[in-house]
Amino acid sequence: MTAVSDQEFNMFHSIDRTLYGLLVMDLWRDPVEALQFVALWIWLERVGFRHVVKKILALPRMLINELADEAFMCLNIIQNDQVSTLALANDVNSMQNLIHEDLCLRFFAKHRLVATRGLAKIINEVCMRVFGDIMQVAIKRNATQSLVDHVRQHQVQVQQPGAQPGLHQVMGLGYGHGHGPIDAGLPLTRTNEVVPADDRTMFITFSKGYPVHEWEVREFFTRLYGDCIESLHMQEVMPNEQPLFARIVCYSTATIEMILQGSAKVKFNINGKHVWARKFVPKHRHQPS
Repeated sequence: MTAVSDQEFNMFHSIDRTLYGLLVMDLWRDPVEALQFVALWIWLERVGFRHVVKKILALPRMLINELADEAFMCLNIIQNDQVSTLALANDVNSMQNLIHEDLCLRFFAKHRLVATRGLAKIINEVCMRVFGDIMQVAIKRNATQSLVDHVRQHQVQVQQPGAQPGLHQVMGLGYGHGHGPIDAGLPLTRTNEVVPADDRTMFITFSKGYPVHEWEVREFFTRLYGDCIESLHMQEVMPNEQPLFARIVCYSTATIEMILQGSAKVKFNINGKHVWARKFVPKHRHQPS
């Protein structure tokens, strides 16, 4: 076989490079996790689901972010040989609507071993070679941004030595779709607002390998926004498993508006661990594509 140059290989996978670049540079997804997301989508193409990457690239960025969250859930199923029945009951509606209705979490659990081997091959033979340069740029950019945030945090502490900790002081990082740090106003308190619980609920996702405890989530949002949490529901998992998502029911919709600041999704840093927050969308509200 004639050896293929890196330039030729990158050209062949140009559409995959475009999607990976969008995930890590525009949406600020973790570079390593994003590599695994694209590997999953390439694997789906190889097992018979047509034009997955092309279909995803045609979507608005908000929906691409949704698909990345669902890919995260699928990868967790593939990588875990002891998946609870409750975890399998969750839906990946965006993936089903865009790619195929049969793509539920049970599909990935059923084909876990095949998917594990296929993903390892794609990551080693394709992704590490094709995305390496983009990954290095993203990692350097993220490190620079973290340094800038640290300097800003120090400046706030120096300028306001007697003030209560603000959002930048306790959050570290906060991005709404990759834009600058998010501002929050005064802490919010309970109201007598009569609104269905689903409309006062946020969906929170965590990064695999960086477990976040319920007390950390509760303390983080209470410290920023006051007594705002009516109830908090972590994913039910087996004793040795890590929850990957949670639902927070707030007393008021105003709390959610303050937290999201007009963005579809916001990235937080809770004790050094990345957490994503967005409005909860009940299953019955998903519209078919």
